[in-house]
Parts: sequence; structure tokens; C-alpha cells
Amino acid sequence: MTVIKPVVSTLILCCIASIGITSFVHAESPQSDDPAQMNLHAMLGPVPASAKFIDEGYYIWGGSMVRDADGKCHLLYSRWPRDLKHGAWVTHSEIAHAVADHPLGPYRHVDVALPERGAEYWDGLCTHNPTVHEFDGKYYLYYMGNTGDRKPTERLNWTHRNNQRIGVAVADHPEGPWKRFDQPLIDITPDESAPDALMTSNPSILRRSDGTFVLIYKAVGLKRERPFGGPVVHLAATSDSPTGPFEKHMKPLFTVPGENFSAEDPFIWSQGETCLAIVNDHHGAFNGLNTDSLALFTSKNGLDWEVAANPLVTARELTWADGTHQKLNRLERPQLWMENGKPAVLFCAGEETDQQLHSFNVHIPLTSTDAK
Repeated sequence: MTVIKPVVSTLILCCIASIGITSFVHAESPQSDDPAQMNLHAMLGPVPASAKFIDEGYYIWGGSMVRDADGKCHLLYSRWPRDLKHGAWVTHSEIAHAVADHPLGPYRHVDVALPERGAEYWDGLCTHNPTVHEFDGKYYLYYMGNTGDRKPTERLNWTHRNNQRIGVAVADHPEGPWKRFDQPLIDITPDESAPDALMTSNPSILRRSDGTFVLIYKAVGLKRERPFGGPVVHLAATSDSPTGPFEKHMKPLFTVPGENFSAEDPFIWSQGETCLAIVNDHHGAFNGLNTDSLALFTSKNGLDWEVAANPLVTARELTWADGTHQKLNRLERPQLWMENGKPAVLFCAGEETDQQLHSFNVHIPLTSTDAK
């Protein structure tokens, strides 16, 4: 196990209020008493038009929401200029900030939370894939950052991709200002045989019932040919503080024998003694769909994961409030907003076609399976 250098210290999620657009009614059926038996697919509700956050000038990707003490909703999300094409996410993404009166929107862009700050910083040219949490009265924004030559390419700029590291920024309010740090929260492991020897990215974090933290992240090693490297796995790290130091656990998670890249983008959370995760199931191997989709996992400790009793969360599709059913090319980066300790809105990044001409964030309401 490896200990990561600390950055700061200190939690509890609290996002409650009436929301006006729709009422999130959670199941009171017996299955709702056991989070491990949760059926998120059955809870998916129709998506109102206001819950699609799109900007004609920017690609919009992963978004994560918190609600402040006054009830205002703050969406921290990735964006980059459309004129640079889709591949510029790895060179030009920035984490921006939008607000709304309701969790389902409509959201209005306000400012950039983590802007470019110079190639000399580890996260100086690109910030991406945020997940934001309130812990003990402070706000913690976990993200991927990188630096490099700032040259957008058709697919991936490998220098920027392999410079990806994990950071956290801290603020007293989701409006900021956000305090960033000069060192990553989760860096690569110097040992070239380690599963995260090439890069670390895409963090997600939960607080266990004992008050300790589990952070899960995407890791790429050096056992396969560069520049891609691999295999691509996920690792966990634990700490007593949301800002570390984190102790790495080198057991790969969410893997399938023989596959180099079976899962991505886990969002993790806890309900009572149970830890849960929604992952991008690249080949539908975990939920039985046999195509790219979202799958649910459960764990007793946040370190050892198994496929949930009801593993299917959703395929790459949306049902809109007007009755329209839409197939998507991509539906990724799951993030949850919790109301009264239970999932209420599923935030995802969406892309309509494989031409990658545009993207958006969508906010899917989760309702009770027995709601009237």
C-alpha cells in the first residue's frame, strides 16, 4: 500500500428542500429498506426539457450538483470550445459553474470554477470530470487535471492524456473561490509495475458509516504498449480526511477476465452500512445487456465490490417528458444527487451521434417504483 501526501483536512452530505419542478418520492416498499436490492432502472423517470443542459458554443460533459443552504443548485461541469472538436477535452477542458433553482434545471452558466492557470502546474491547462461534495460544512471538488503542449488533436493528445492526475479543490461555498493545490491528491505510483504507473484520473469518493473515506479512481499501468498503456483498471484509496493522505489499495476493481478496459467512470456513495457504485459498463458484461450501458455494484466496505442484485441502471437511451424515446451514442459520467439520503437525480453526459458534433449534460429524475 502507498500513502499519498496530504493536501488539507475534513464532511456530511446534506441537500434537502422542496424542488418545485417535480416531487421526488422514494420507494417505501420492502426493497427500499435494503440498498443492496435497489432497482435504479425501475426508478428512472421521464426527463423534462429543462433537464437538458446544452451550450451551442461548448461541448458539455460530466456534471455534479450540490445544493447550498439557501436551496440554490450548483452544477460543476466540464466544458471545452466546440470549434476545437471533441478530442480537445483532454487539452482544453475547464470545470465551469452553473446555477438553477431546482435540481432538474434549467441551469444557467455563471463562471469558470477551475480555469487554466499555466502549463507549469500539474493541472494548469486542463480540468475535467468533476465530482463535488459537502463534507462538514465545506465543499470539496474532486477532478482530473493535466498539462502538456496545449495542442488539440483529432483523437487524443497523448502527452496530456498521460499527464492526467487527480486533485481536490476546497471552498466554503459552491460559488467558490476554490483553493487548489500545487501537488496532486492522487499521483502515479513510481513503481513501473504498479497498476497506476502511467496515469490517474476520474475520482469518486464516499464516506463510510465509520466516518472514513474511500476514493476510487481510474488507473492506467505500463504493462501494455504506450502511448495507451494498460490495462485500464480502477483502484481504491482510503483516508480519515477528504483531503488525505490517502492509502492506495492495489487490487483492481470492476474488471472482466481477458478485457483491457471493462468499466469506467464509477460514481460511489453510501447508504447506511452499504456502499454502492454506478459504473459505465463498456460491454454490458456486468448487467447482461451486452452493450455499453450503466451497471450497479454493491460493497460492504467500499473496497470489495460485486454486481448488484438489480445490475442494470440504463442503456444509452432517454425517455423525455413529452413521450419521445431517444437512443444515444453515449450516456456516461454518472453522478447522483441525493435527497434525504437516497438517490433523487442521475446526472449523465450525453452525446447523440458517433460524429461527436455536440454533447450535453442531462438530469434524470429518479422516482419510487410504487409512486402514484
